[in-house]
Amino acid sequence: MSVLIRRYKGHNGVMQEERIDEEDRIERYMRLFDKNDVKKLETGVKVFIEKDEWQLLA
Repeated sequence: MSVLIRRYKGHNGVMQEERIDEEDRIERYMRLFDKNDVKKLETGVKVFIEKDEWQLLA
């Protein structure tokens, strides 16, 4: 089972982490990324989009 990890800075300035482990939610998020970012995520590389850090773990 894969886990999509999103790290972002919350409203109070503290870094927060969200772990997404539901397959349908992961698929929806993957549609938001461009092809190059999806390839990076599938290899386990961290991807930065705007101020958010994304990582897909197998």
